[in-house]
Amino acid sequence: MAIEGEAADVGAAAGIDTSKASIARVYDMFLGGKDNFAVDREVYETIQAVSPHGDDVAQSIRRWLIRVVRHLAGSEVGIDQFLDIGSGLPTVENTHEIAQRHNPDATVVYVDNDATVAAYGRALMEENDLTHFATADLRDPAALLATPHVAKLDFDRPVAMIQCATLHHIDDADDPAAFMRAYVDALPSGSYLAISHWWDPVDELPEGHLMARELEQRWRESSMGSGRYRTREEIGVLFGGLELLEPGLVELNHWWPDGPRMREISLVERLILGGVAYKP
Repeated sequence: MAIEGEAADVGAAAGIDTSKASIARVYDMFLGGKDNFAVDREVYETIQAVSPHGDDVAQSIRRWLIRVVRHLAGSEVGIDQFLDIGSGLPTVENTHEIAQRHNPDATVVYVDNDATVAAYGRALMEENDLTHFATADLRDPAALLATPHVAKLDFDRPVAMIQCATLHHIDDADDPAAFMRAYVDALPSGSYLAISHWWDPVDELPEGHLMARELEQRWRESSMGSGRYRTREEIGVLFGGLELLEPGLVELNHWWPDGPRMREISLVERLILGGVAYKP
């Protein structure tokens, strides 16, 4: 059941602004979640009016995250420290569940600045001694990295940093390329950086470019007020000069898929790229 009435009052008491759509709650709606308010449903319906396959996009993002974490936590790479920034509401197949399935000793720290995530997500995210949650703004690397829970990670050893569907909610004025360079500088040798980001295929897919521009306008004009479709080059800069693993920065369904494509991929599903980079 969606959050309404008394639950909304509880949300307000917890510091949740119920007059403004939440990135975490809207994304959770696309994944089939129920923790939302009327203002979130308004944004969801606005986006669905342009791209009725929005739910498929969310599922594609989740499948990409699963493949990335599985690869990094597996025996071939062996990363046992994960920093998931902008983690959102807990859902099925969260980062800690994937990582600890492949490496029971993996430590996972989630970071988000959304009051809904803090109010409804901490219990699940802190379900074991190796899973932690921190409240911080990803635009301030120094403050985020200094939070006590993040400091539980050993930055003398490799860390996997995940920015899954987060940076496209950061305006150009906040200079995401600059603060991502600060994160890259802080990562120890042997670390990995995974990013997925909405894509404006301005020179590659004309019909996709038109849809990206329409979607960006709708996101930005909504009560959420954020959403940026960037070019392949603009997204690539966010990796801070790190070398991308094969197959590079590609449409999510092309990043080491689990098997053959069983259906036609919708246009809106193509408008997000993902990649994983390595810090030597």
